[in-house]
Amino acid sequence: MELQIFKTLWGRTGSIAEAADQAVAAGFCGLESSADLNREDTAQLHAALQTRQLAYIQEIVTAGNYVPRRDATVAEHVADAKRQMYLGMSLQPSHVTIIGGCDAWTIAQSVSFFSQVREIAASLNINCSFETHRSRSLFNPWTTLEILHRLPELQLTCDFSHWVVVMERQLSNDWEMVCEVARHAKHIHARVGYDQGPQVPHPAAPEYQSALEAHQRCWEAIWNEQHSQGCRHSTMTPEFGPDGYMHTLPYTQQAVADLWEINRWMASTEQAHFQAWRSSQAVPGSFHQ
Repeated sequence: MELQIFKTLWGRTGSIAEAADQAVAAGFCGLESSADLNREDTAQLHAALQTRQLAYIQEIVTAGNYVPRRDATVAEHVADAKRQMYLGMSLQPSHVTIIGGCDAWTIAQSVSFFSQVREIAASLNINCSFETHRSRSLFNPWTTLEILHRLPELQLTCDFSHWVVVMERQLSNDWEMVCEVARHAKHIHARVGYDQGPQVPHPAAPEYQSALEAHQRCWEAIWNEQHSQGCRHSTMTPEFGPDGYMHTLPYTQQAVADLWEINRWMASTEQAHFQAWRSSQAVPGSFHQ
């Protein structure tokens, strides 16, 4: 099994072409970006992907920005997901990851949403997964497990940093839940959260080593499951970002670290981590805490 790492376009400061060049230079295999791009950016992204032979993961966010409109119905979320699937088809994504639903919904509403979107994706021959994300249907592990029990074929994009801040603790003491969720993992968003926030200032800092290692154990659980399922590759996007995630200094709002340097460091670190895991010939359950 191989680890394929994608560069997020979230938080980029230069052009799409420059971001693509950074990805190639750092050994990334592709780009991940929002589906809702204007025509010019779509054209630039298409050119960047084609000329550099990069793969593409499309990110869909339903009914609003990353926090959904509270009054949006299930039907509106479904329609928005469908619209964006069509919007991104010209870019031929290898995978679509969806931030969808609403944390205030009932389980039945969420199940209806996921079922309908999966049917649409299947009709378009699109491979999709749904992100574990605050403010959305999969905002905590217990609700997620309830939904998975009703929809056992549901695939997930696992961003455990969201759950860490919702739970105000790392996931090490809930290991059976991690292993169950790992069986549904299709894609990983590699951001490191801590008890009071979804993004540590820098994952290389020694004061956040325990948080990094806690997330890495979860990623190992996913790799174990994917290996046991015969997957040929695992995909990961280092996803440290701006917009309140990046810590800044008071008054000046100067970022405490360089965003691209962090994501590049995460990519390099996780490639080394993955190679160490692979050489250990890990089997499912061997990392049980």
